[in-house]
Amino acid sequence: MTLTNSNPNYIVEIKEILAHARKKAYSAVNTAMVEAYWNIGKRIVEEEQDGKERAEYGKEIIKKLSKELTTEFGKGFSERTLREYRQFYITFIFLLHDNENSKQKWRTLFAKLSWSHFQKVLKVSNKDAQQWYIKEAAEQNWSVRTLDRNISTLYYQRLLSSHEKEIVQKEMKQKTIEFQHDSFEFIKNPAVLEFLNLPINLGYTEKELEKALIDNLQKFILELGKGYAFVERQQLIRTETSDFFIDLVFYNYILKCFVLIELKTTKLNHQDIGQLDMYVRMYDDLKKQASDNPTIGILLCTETDHTIAKYSILNDKEQLFASKYMPYLPTESELIAEIERERIQFYNRQ
Repeated sequence: MTLTNSNPNYIVEIKEILAHARKKAYSAVNTAMVEAYWNIGKRIVEEEQDGKERAEYGKEIIKKLSKELTTEFGKGFSERTLREYRQFYITFIFLLHDNENSKQKWRTLFAKLSWSHFQKVLKVSNKDAQQWYIKEAAEQNWSVRTLDRNISTLYYQRLLSSHEKEIVQKEMKQKTIEFQHDSFEFIKNPAVLEFLNLPINLGYTEKELEKALIDNLQKFILELGKGYAFVERQQLIRTETSDFFIDLVFYNYILKCFVLIELKTTKLNHQDIGQLDMYVRMYDDLKKQASDNPTIGILLCTETDHTIAKYSILNDKEQLFASKYMPYLPTESELIAEIERERIQFYNRQ
């Protein structure tokens, strides 16, 4: 008997059913989290207001509550976290004190945002900016990383002071488009697993992810077949005042130079770039032999859903680097692709 496919779209439809179900599940968990943290913050404030010596009484409440909740519900209830719940309630309660239409409007907006969104906005000191970021994040469906970037680049202030607001808005959308496509962003957050009192697989921690990525990088570099010899992992470089550990060290016997690789699983900042340059200079001073060429540094940064690769160029000799060194080095795009491939496999294994 020959089976005919009467509806060739059935696979797509089934995928849509599962995607919709997951979205509903994530939404339900997120709503429960935000509501719970709001109510915890409210209850802490109410209890503090009943205390005679509020400052000392408040500290004692937080300390005792943290101990009790951690004992019964597990991680995620440190004193710092509980103070954050309290701040959450105090910061936004005034938005729900107006007329009924205003209350409903803000409740609707709140329902569209995750706890991570609120954590980012709580760090904004300007009250008007806080309200604006909450409203825009909900209405424009910003991911947490989009919101974080917009806050850190003063998007609200730049819009206010710009006559050509469309230019600023267009630039923001272009620079955050890649942040908007991580369907695992919410559920990957360890805070979600802590809230559900589920064990957080060690594979999700930065250290375990970092180890998996370094394992793969070591293998990837050696398999390039371009003259690499492995030297050491977490190699100690000691100065008179400090100790430093370099993630991966290779020697390339064709280029006759050392190659240092540093991996970051957090946001890239100027300190990270400066640190890599410092490692390269230190290595030249402490390890490089007279017959060796200058050391090369590679900085890899993997964030929640974005990878960056940067080279520490040989004393700014970019032309020499491009012509003589790059034929034997992986390109930045190759490094990014390899990190992304291993990162996806890592999450799938979990």
